[in-house]
Order: sequence, then C-alpha cells, then structure tokens
Amino acid sequence: MKAKLLISVLILVFSKLSLMAQIDSTKSIPSPPTKIFTEYNPKPRAKVDPVELSGPRVGFTYITPGKTADFLKNDLEMNTLFTQFGWQFEHQYFALESGVSGLVEFIGLIGGLEQGKFLPSASGLIGIRNSRGGEFAFGPNLSLSGAAFVFAFGHTFQTGDLNFPINFAVVPSSNGVRFSLLTGFNARTK
Repeated sequence: MKAKLLISVLILVFSKLSLMAQIDSTKSIPSPPTKIFTEYNPKPRAKVDPVELSGPRVGFTYITPGKTADFLKNDLEMNTLFTQFGWQFEHQYFALESGVSGLVEFIGLIGGLEQGKFLPSASGLIGIRNSRGGEFAFGPNLSLSGAAFVFAFGHTFQTGDLNFPINFAVVPSSNGVRFSLLTGFNARTK
C-alpha cells in the first residue's frame, strides 16, 4: 500500500513538472532589459582657468549677549561692536557657461584694534556665486570664543577687472551669535 501511494505521488509530481515545463516553453523569450541610465558623455567645453580673487577686507562685528560678550565686556573691557581688518584669499575653482562659479575662501581677520585689542579669527569657506554676483558660502570658523560654523552671503559688484564684495556673515554659537558685515576689493587675476 505504501509503495502504491509513493508511486502515485511521484507520478503526480512528475506530471505536474512536465506540464509546467510545457507552459514555460510556450512563452516568448523576454527581451533584455532596457538601460535605466545612459552613459556619461559630457559635451566638451572650453577649459576655464581658475581665477584668484584675493584682497583686503574691512568691516564690523557685533556679538549678541552670552559668554563671549561677557568676556569682552568684563575681562577685556571692550564693546561688543568692533571693527575687523584682514585679508580674504579666494580661489574660483570652476566656472560654468551660465556664469555660476565655485569658490574656496580663507579669511583671516583681526578685530578690536580701534579699542586697543587684538582678536584674531579665521574662517575656511566653500561657496557658490551666480552670474549676477550673488554668493553664499559656509565653513568652519576659529576665534578666541572657540570653534564654530559660519554662514555667509553677499553680493560682488564688478567694474571692469575690479570687484567690490559686500558680505554678511553669521556665526551661531552657544557662547553668543556673531554678526559681521565686511567689504573690500580685489582685482581679477589668473
């Protein structure tokens, strides 16, 4: 009885497999899948040489109430609004045909000289400038109040090869927010 049951089950399984093979063989062979992505093939463009846009910077910084403002007022006997003088090293590392360009900047500043103080700060920024001169950049900032992140935006006015940038920067920190307004000039050099 067990042998007959086993033979019946095997016949049923093999007949089912045979039937499935016949159904699969009647289906058409599928075509290979179409490509979702095409090959990267950029249009050749004229090479754009990097441009150096470095120059002096001058402006003001205001520090909101907090630990940094308290330190300036109590320990250094300073006002929380003070001048900034320094230099911005700017390298334009790409430029598109649309006029958009990528920037890398390093800004070293000395603040408080009008109050007889020496407050150094340094910022390293990466950013972008549009064809009309609007710009945005961000990066790390290091000053006597510690390390923080800086966000800057502004506009560069151009006359011939001379540029006149005006930038507003915000450095948020738990020790007090710093707001800076800087301007300067630079000449387009390669």
